[in-house]
Amino acid sequence: MRLRLAGSRSRFVKAMYIRNFLFGGEDSLVSTVGLLSGLAAAGSERPAIVLTGIVLIFVEALSMAVGSFLSENSAEEYLARSAVSARDAIRAGLIMFFSYSILGMIPLVPYLLLDVQTAFPASIAFSIGALFLLGMTGGTGFRVHPVRNALRMSLLGGLAIIVGITVGHLVT
Repeated sequence: MRLRLAGSRSRFVKAMYIRNFLFGGEDSLVSTVGLLSGLAAAGSERPAIVLTGIVLIFVEALSMAVGSFLSENSAEEYLARSAVSARDAIRAGLIMFFSYSILGMIPLVPYLLLDVQTAFPASIAFSIGALFLLGMTGGTGFRVHPVRNALRMSLLGGLAIIVGITVGHLVT
């Protein structure tokens, strides 16, 4: 029985790490591309878009990491019915932070290298491509329909782009 519980614990921790990686990456890609697309659609200049993107990525990465730590630690305590080591929750929070920070750069990089008119479609294309790959990774990691998972993540992420562009046009 003890071996079975150890195996469940290992599986739980692995799922927690994968979940935090996917959630951080997906949220970062969707939030960042949605915001940057809205700013570009509103006619913002390149320096404002880049500054806003950088601030968003790092503030949100920290916020998501803290939220991950708090929720994962609470979940572990609930499951264990007692205080537990925070080590796994800290790792999950770090995974969330780095996933958010690194993948958030995908929609931002075109604005660092190109003029706004060229960066706008490139940022969207790279972000949707990254969402598709992230969905494939998640589907593979959790052994659930990788292509369907990738398409769903890409389509839902695309909605954020549409919202960002729409709001950008409506506000200006």
